[in-house]
Amino acid sequence: MPALMSSFATAWKPVSRAANPRHARTSRSNPRVNARVYDSVLDTIGETPVVKLQRMAPDGIDMYAKLEYFNPLSSVKDRLALSIVLEAEAAGLIKPGDTIVEATSGNTGIAVAMVAAARGYKCVITMAEPFSVERRKVMRMLGAKVIVTPKAGKGTGMVRKAEELCEEHGWFLCSQFETDANARFHASTTGPEILRDFAGKRLDYWVTGYGTGGTYAGAGKVLKVARPETKIILAEPEAAGLIASGIEQERNGRSHAVSHPAFTPHPIQGWTPDFIPYVLSEGLDANLHDELVPVTAEEAISTASRLAAEEGIFTGISGGATVAVALKTAAKAEKGSVILAMCPDTSERYLSTPLYATIEADMNEEELEIAKSTPSYQLLPGEDPVLAA
Repeated sequence: MPALMSSFATAWKPVSRAANPRHARTSRSNPRVNARVYDSVLDTIGETPVVKLQRMAPDGIDMYAKLEYFNPLSSVKDRLALSIVLEAEAAGLIKPGDTIVEATSGNTGIAVAMVAAARGYKCVITMAEPFSVERRKVMRMLGAKVIVTPKAGKGTGMVRKAEELCEEHGWFLCSQFETDANARFHASTTGPEILRDFAGKRLDYWVTGYGTGGTYAGAGKVLKVARPETKIILAEPEAAGLIASGIEQERNGRSHAVSHPAFTPHPIQGWTPDFIPYVLSEGLDANLHDELVPVTAEEAISTASRLAAEEGIFTGISGGATVAVALKTAAKAEKGSVILAMCPDTSERYLSTPLYATIEADMNEEELEIAKSTPSYQLLPGEDPVLAA
């Protein structure tokens, strides 16, 4: 064996996933060592890294982001989809070859389609018209059938369509907004991951938004019990202040009966549908959060852009919204405070949304000047391509 390989083999030791090597790296001299062989892509869900913000945090405040886009299909919803399907299998509600259905703004549908493909199910997704087209394409790439519902029906319309399809065809409805499997999985994975990563360390604030409310209700419950000194900050779109309104959600059992009167459309996809989900309401009833903070679409988009350009953290509008609220929290926190914000998904889910409205495909003036600064291989507007000078 060559000396270099011999040295590597001697020094290398297998690291279990439970040891969470992702969070051990602090520099190039301490690289992440988490490669291993998995039986299924589903085994890679969870254990997402916590990353310290190096440039955006105010002086004297330590800010961290939990990057859920490290899940295999790039969002926190991978956890939810796996939990729902595994619990349904254990209860005998589904078997390979059956069809599973979900109503989604995109991330849950992508996650359900992945789990369906990995476990041998057919998948049908209902999705309201305004959500980004790249999400539809990803779900179809994963083998799902995507049924687009009218914009005017909002989130309620896509949910009702999913219920109607299941009733008609005898398919299994995931019910992400109502199922106990949602918060339960976050209580057994996301919450304990945070506790482990901050064991023996300060954690003054945990900031999260809500879609179904599963992260908030599940991880929040764990943090409230294990780290009562940690304040839970719940973020909500200013344009859709359902919780802030104080108006109760009308329900038929666990399902919502009508759209919430405080809802207006907003671009923070994945957050705050036009109703208060049952899963979220359980967290609200338990008074898990210490403060509710509104965030504008402009703040969310600006912060997501800053995270990419200043930190290399490539999260979507919802991640930008959460960190924007974390920055508001930091502005009034005492020196030495530690803040953790959730980043639910990847920026790539938003290519056709306002997040990328100012990002051009063609070279801008500054890029053209750089291109012209050397003579070879120039592709300039209105001119013949130049290869070798």
